[in-house]
Amino acid sequence: MKKKDNLFLIGPMGAGKSTIGRYLANQLKMKFYDSDQEIEKRTGVDINWVFDIEGEIGFRKRESRIIYELTKKKGIVLATGGGSVISSKNRKYLSSHGIVIYLNITIEKQLIRTRKNNKRPLLQTSDSVRSTLENLEKERNHFYKSISDIIINADDYSPRKIVQNIIQSLDLQI
Repeated sequence: MKKKDNLFLIGPMGAGKSTIGRYLANQLKMKFYDSDQEIEKRTGVDINWVFDIEGEIGFRKRESRIIYELTKKKGIVLATGGGSVISSKNRKYLSSHGIVIYLNITIEKQLIRTRKNNKRPLLQTSDSVRSTLENLEKERNHFYKSISDIIINADDYSPRKIVQNIIQSLDLQI
């Protein structure tokens, strides 16, 4: 595999993309970005507000613009939103401009990690969080796998151990 300058973290909500991304960027002395945080910073409101006012379609348009812009940078770690892979353009941007790392997690761990978080719009409109997560997994899992260069189990490890696993995998990939 040709060396790429960027690392892009993909995976479902609750996989730890933001936490892992910050730690990974710190360890590798790279700049960290979170696509959701970039949207919030640029709009001046939280993701829930963007979803409420613009709907998921409006949010996804913003997300694609941010991902396009950020994937053009060099030497970054980017944590993407869980649904960013729905867009074929986003998948192309990510896979062509960096090493894509899929943080895989079970539904059970997602339930634990997302249960007290009210900043996840797709979980706010559902009576059954489990069924929503299962449906999202069915919809998105093949996209995660299709563009990932590395798959990391993010279920039962500390962020530090996950970052160690990523770095060890990168040594094989770079």
